[in-house]
Amino acid sequence: MEGQIGFNSLPEGCISSIISFTSPIDACKSSLVSSSFQSATESDIVWERFLPSDYQNIASRSTTPLKFSSRKELFLRLCSPVLIDGGRKSFKLERSSGKKSYVLSARELSITWSDEPMYWSWTSSPESRFSEVAVLTTISWLEIQGKIRTGMLSPNTRYGAYLILKIAARAYGLDLLPSEISVEVGNQVTNGTACLRRGQDEKKQQMERLLYGNRMQMLKSRVIEGDERVPVERKDGWLEIELGEFFNGESDEEVKMRFMEVKGHHLKGGLVIEGIEVRPKDSKH
Repeated sequence: MEGQIGFNSLPEGCISSIISFTSPIDACKSSLVSSSFQSATESDIVWERFLPSDYQNIASRSTTPLKFSSRKELFLRLCSPVLIDGGRKSFKLERSSGKKSYVLSARELSITWSDEPMYWSWTSSPESRFSEVAVLTTISWLEIQGKIRTGMLSPNTRYGAYLILKIAARAYGLDLLPSEISVEVGNQVTNGTACLRRGQDEKKQQMERLLYGNRMQMLKSRVIEGDERVPVERKDGWLEIELGEFFNGESDEEVKMRFMEVKGHHLKGGLVIEGIEVRPKDSKH
């Protein structure tokens, strides 16, 4: 009891400085201790430290002006997705830690032949945060790449890269052969495979096995081995496949993320791409 009374008797600025060395979630918990703690946790001293060092630059890139009366208000605003860079990226802070995540829109990615209407179309989707998504009409060479600088991300954090997608009801050819996935940072490369699998009727699966079975088994031997990942559902209604992970230290390097199926040479269609998300591995989506 004496220790608590002594702590509460400290100047508010001193309490704020101490709280600023914790985390956003700890600060919110501290506000419940007493009225003096609640006042101290509202201080700009606290939330200035929780905001990323480049928060002013990020706020200036928002497609709509961000209005805020305090650093805490800005922090909480950034904990919800904010469109930046002309709507081609989405930015968000993790509420519990203040760590940064980005979603690169389909327009921000390099999608082979995406400018050819015969192969890909660009359309709006009420379910997407972006003004356009890429819809695969038909193609044999499927290759999607994204890039981001580690300097844009939170340091000393393990990140994952996730392709955000949907598979249309009439999709075809997407799961005949595993797709190859990779994340490359400097000389660190993680490789794997992914299968664009979704619920299918048994008759369609039997027909595809009959038409392509022997050839696909032969081609699978040319695809790198690894744990085959499948799409998982996100809270926003989309699906995602983890392309790989990397640890972001203090340096500024380019992260290259890739999803490709170029060995089957068979036609595929019905894939919808919203973008690639880069987020801390312990974050919820």
